[in-house]
Amino acid sequence: MSIPPPRRYIDAAARWLGRDAASFDAATQRVVDQADRRRVSATEPNARIERDATFGERMADRVARFGGSWVFIGLFGCMMVGWTLLNTEVLGRTAFDPYPYIFLNLVLSMLAAIQAPIIMMSQNRQAAVDRAAAEHDYVVNLRAELEIMLLHDKLDALRERDILARTDRIDARLQQLCEDVATLKAKA
Repeated sequence: MSIPPPRRYIDAAARWLGRDAASFDAATQRVVDQADRRRVSATEPNARIERDATFGERMADRVARFGGSWVFIGLFGCMMVGWTLLNTEVLGRTAFDPYPYIFLNLVLSMLAAIQAPIIMMSQNRQAAVDRAAAEHDYVVNLRAELEIMLLHDKLDALRERDILARTDRIDARLQQLCEDVATLKAKA
């Protein structure tokens, strides 16, 4: 039969936070339980999110990363200049998309229609990463605060014990002095 760990963090957290342990939210309860069991609270939130990512989510991140890069902007600019030069200067009257480049507008519209939701998917994933990081920060900060408060309690207990020990020594010394005075009065 194993002995359950002390509930010093749970009791102390309830006292410090000014509410009953039963009213703790799930994150606070998890942190306090981990502290009581002497388990690490800090984890790597990005690793969990990357591990759980689907193929589509990973592809959305790659597309958004490439679509927001200078390489994409440079390649896209070169493609646009090449398209216009090809259809005005090179092909002349036999151009497949003469000025005002209606087909180019269609291609650009389709690209934007496809790229926008992919970028939104990537932004949603990034928001999830940010939420996980914020929760992780909360957990680490709460655990550190609990540890600091517990250390304050220990220091207060040590200080109180030291003060009581000094008081006992002073009391014993006063009693000794009183006895010495009483002895001197009795001799005089």
